[in-house]
Amino acid sequence: MTPEFNLIKNHFTRPTRHTNLGVGDDAALISISNGMELAISADMLVAGTHFFADCDAQQLGWKSLAVNISDMAAMGANAKWATLAIALPEVNEPWLAEFSRGFFACADAFNVDLIGGDTTRGPLTISVQIMGEVPIGQAIKRSGAQLGDDIWVSGKLGSAALGLAHLQGKIELENDALRASIHALHSPAPRATLGLALRGIATSCIDISDGLLADLGHVLKASNLGATLDLEKIPCIDLLKNSLENPQFQAFILAGGDDYELCFTAPTSKRETINLLSKQLNIPITCIASTRMDTGLQACYKNNKITLLKPGFDHFA
Repeated sequence: MTPEFNLIKNHFTRPTRHTNLGVGDDAALISISNGMELAISADMLVAGTHFFADCDAQQLGWKSLAVNISDMAAMGANAKWATLAIALPEVNEPWLAEFSRGFFACADAFNVDLIGGDTTRGPLTISVQIMGEVPIGQAIKRSGAQLGDDIWVSGKLGSAALGLAHLQGKIELENDALRASIHALHSPAPRATLGLALRGIATSCIDISDGLLADLGHVLKASNLGATLDLEKIPCIDLLKNSLENPQFQAFILAGGDDYELCFTAPTSKRETINLLSKQLNIPITCIASTRMDTGLQACYKNNKITLLKPGFDHFA
């Protein structure tokens, strides 16, 4: 057996739960449940762009799958299958063992099968394709927001960007703020149960990966609507909440990205349902604004418009 196939056998081959044929053949075979359609997404993580080359391999394994499951959650889809293509500078067995441990810990937590992929030599790059099921006609799209809908976000925003700034030496954190922000950056928790529960409730949805302004902007553009955000209404950890006048911290909350929380719209008639859902799932869900007729998105703090150099992460900016 060649070194490449040994690598696959030792680190990425394991029994599957809802797959007809998985790793080890030229292609995987899966069957879609009756009444369902397939939701498919892909995401790439590149060393030096999305993560530090010397970051913890187990955390990277978790995150590489978690950010894809988050895409499924945003569509109201149940993630079931994933493929993994990985470029490696060299075969580092201890690193691969830790990476696969984190990857499969996430797969187990969200009941996802790894069904195939590819390996090659090159700059460290991780590409995951995720597939899931959603009842026909029930996928939550970006284009469905309606005039006067409430705009909601799950969890707290800005923590991952805060953690990244600490690691880059731009700020210095300690104690609870340090732990919370580093955990948010390296170990995002995709809101899979919330995404499924929002079917029939949310009119549109997106996961916040590039920053709230950028991602909510995609929803509003697709729905031909606008909104104005009040920074004080956006949920965040105490360190950020107590520093809202700081432009750097404003950018963490509004445009930092890597939050992997859900931002969705829903009719005002659904407020009680959503608040009950928040309690049932033990997930903070906060109403931050409402959609308006004129297009565009802006944020304000104490009635003053906030102007950022970048509304969110852009690979080519």
